[in-house]
Amino acid sequence: MQSERDTLDDLPDAVAAAAFRRLVRHLRHRYDAQNIELMGLAGFCRNCLADWIRDAGYDGDKAAARELIHGMRQEEWKATRQSEASPEQVERMQASIARNAPDLR
Repeated sequence: MQSERDTLDDLPDAVAAAAFRRLVRHLRHRYDAQNIELMGLAGFCRNCLADWIRDAGYDGDKAAARELIHGMRQEEWKATRQSEASPEQVERMQASIARNAPDLR
């Protein structure tokens, strides 16, 4: 079975990079949107973005990638921005992740 061409691949890299940077800066500003909530709703979070940039060729380790996305070390992010996840949030996250395409899990 031949897959259909994805027109997203036609997007110039400079445009895609600018949009990605805008998304990351938006998420840095909107730290009230907790990672667990993003995972429960959309099946990805800031940590996923850090993993994806590593998958795309970023040379830094996991900690460096997360610092790049969060705008600070992950330990600082957790201490100043992250709240405790409720059992309901964890349940929604798990259900949401299960809906992701296999290559996004």
